[in-house]
Amino acid sequence: MNHSDFLKMLQNDAELNKITLNIRSCLTKYIADYKLNSLVLGISGGIDSALCTALVKPVCEQLNIPLIGRSITIESNKKEEVERSLKIGTLFCHDFQHLDLTSTFYENKKLLIHFDDSALSKMRQGNMKARMRMMILYDLAQLYRGIVISTDNYTEYLTGFWTLHGDVGDYAPIINLWKSEVFFLSKFLLKECDKNQKIALQQCIDATPEDGLGISNSDCDQLGVENYFEADKILIEYFKGNKELENHILVKRYLNSDYKRKNPIYISRKDILK
Repeated sequence: MNHSDFLKMLQNDAELNKITLNIRSCLTKYIADYKLNSLVLGISGGIDSALCTALVKPVCEQLNIPLIGRSITIESNKKEEVERSLKIGTLFCHDFQHLDLTSTFYENKKLLIHFDDSALSKMRQGNMKARMRMMILYDLAQLYRGIVISTDNYTEYLTGFWTLHGDVGDYAPIINLWKSEVFFLSKFLLKECDKNQKIALQQCIDATPEDGLGISNSDCDQLGVENYFEADKILIEYFKGNKELENHILVKRYLNSDYKRKNPIYISRKDILK
């Protein structure tokens, strides 16, 4: 499929409805198969976690299990980002709380070495924050016999725009959706929302995607693109064999983050016993 055909597909309500039904059907079966009692989700105020919340809420209600949401902010989260997360959590989750782990982060940070204002230090601190959030979410999942929903999308997954042992959950409903598809599917789901839910979800759709680390003004600045639609086009064309894109920063990020998608690296039994 070329990129223009891809965009046409995304603007087809029947296709978006099929995607929605398939995601929910797969999740429903998984929950039933493993007799899970809850779903746990971290809500950032961005479009990915907002979409995941809107997608899984009807499944939880159908199966009569709670959707447990937490907005976990740490130091660098902007006010508007936090406000969006509070609206999504309050309006879509059955059990929701906002936690501020800033003081805990500062204490944990003392245990590590050499932090400064460099991009590397900001990335290290961002990874630490993501892993702290996941500690809370996994504890809730164990307490309420559930699983943690991962909110990563395909574009970010391919470019390594996530934290190992931090952003990765148990079940990833949108991991194979391009970021472009995330935008279109979120807009499609507005029709399911009541007035207040629609406003909250639309605010997440309209928000500028950012990592919250202060490294740049937006995710796209770091990816070397104007927007995520351009990012998806570049990756799609590269995977189709366009060698001219090999030196693009986006493709380099894909190649350089391959180790993350293969984690954990293991030695095969054959190699051990040879």
